[in-house]
Amino acid sequence: MRTKAVAKYLGFVLLFNALFLYISAAISFFLRENSLTPLLYSAVVCTILGLFPQIFVEKIDEINFREGMAISVFGWILTCFAGAVPYFMWGGEFTFANALFESVSGYTTTGSTVLQDVEALTKGMLFWRSSTHFIGGIGIILFVLLILPDSKGIRTSIYRSEVSGLSLMNFSMRAKRIVRIISIVYISLTVALVLLLWILGMSFFDAVCHSFATIATGGFSTKNLSIAYYDNVWIEVTLTVFMYLSSLHFGMLFLTFTGSRNNIFTSKVIRSYTFIILIGILLIAVNLINSSGYTWGEAFRHASFQVVSLTSTTGSATLDTDVWPLFSKIVLIYFTIQCAMVGSTGGGIKFDRIYLFFVSLKRRIKLIQHPQGVYVTKMNGNVVTEELELQTMAFIILYILIFFVITLLLAAMNIDGITAFTASITTIGNVGPGFGKTISSLGNFAPLPDAAKYLLSINMLLGRLEILNVITLMVILVKKNR
Repeated sequence: MRTKAVAKYLGFVLLFNALFLYISAAISFFLRENSLTPLLYSAVVCTILGLFPQIFVEKIDEINFREGMAISVFGWILTCFAGAVPYFMWGGEFTFANALFESVSGYTTTGSTVLQDVEALTKGMLFWRSSTHFIGGIGIILFVLLILPDSKGIRTSIYRSEVSGLSLMNFSMRAKRIVRIISIVYISLTVALVLLLWILGMSFFDAVCHSFATIATGGFSTKNLSIAYYDNVWIEVTLTVFMYLSSLHFGMLFLTFTGSRNNIFTSKVIRSYTFIILIGILLIAVNLINSSGYTWGEAFRHASFQVVSLTSTTGSATLDTDVWPLFSKIVLIYFTIQCAMVGSTGGGIKFDRIYLFFVSLKRRIKLIQHPQGVYVTKMNGNVVTEELELQTMAFIILYILIFFVITLLLAAMNIDGITAFTASITTIGNVGPGFGKTISSLGNFAPLPDAAKYLLSINMLLGRLEILNVITLMVILVKKNR
């Protein structure tokens, strides 16, 4: 693995961050805010560090899969540290631990926050905070791929290291075209949501920031009360629809909009995913009516928003779900573990893997009954290879193991059980809110000790990088150093 090749493309990552830092600095400049200096300083530093390898490292004509893996993993880590600089320089509630946590939460689109007073931030800083969602939503690596040459498979090598094999099952296109399709859908959804939220009563600035968060399935808001601040049912309905769309495979959305037969309506996996969401909404709505005195309208309004918000891993809130009945909380915890679909901006185990698990289980049962039989596992008409099945099972086991280990480590820091358990689940799933006195949907992670914030930052990155990428890179580096 060539260090110079990796460094050259990490430079592109820093330059892309610098672009949004300059925009944020411009907002602070025109509004004469005290966040101008930290934002501009951070932008200049990112620019210099990003240009350095472009100037001093020769042109790279080929990148192998290992180098693509390193660019993907180190690109995310480098970005998170770079994004923490303006927070730390600005001060306020941002200690180093808080700044890093907020940066990682933004880029990984987790949406968990350490801020007790979000509205104390300047507009320039709020825009930067929302921009980390926009950058991280589709993946900064995929954004960078748009400007990279595709000579000798550079784009393909990096793309393969960034995405799940399941998300490619329905596509035989080149990586370059897939990246463009995903980007077109991502930007189109963002623009459409900005206009709708603006029409429905949000200020243009708030509409932009909340659209960045929603399409990226993040959750950062410009208000302390999140979406509850607006108390507008049409805003909630609009956000629910866009959170749901953003939780689907972006490539499938593109095929649907272009009239392809392979679309979200013909996909058995997406139909099953939607059915599970509807069941969850119904269960919680009935529970709220019977246990908490909600009317049918109130119950379905809040159940729909919260289920879709957590399933899509957006994490926006219209009320404090920590006061809901235990049954409703357990249903929400399930969706916090399951989460969205592969090929979306969401995190978590992802529904496709859970669906594949049960399809594979069905095949295994048939093989036990008929050992001489020949059966194949299919999803949406595509044959799933044995290798992909095993990889999926390994991912699910590792995922569950990690959030239990993180839970134990948090409990060792004297954090109460429900907070430790849901903090672990919500961060590895890049969901945002958990349950408990502090980290519920209208709470924050500020009261947690710094050690817990660093641990949960690692957990968020593991979730965003889908665990296996990190483990694979670690194995590669260990073998290299032997």
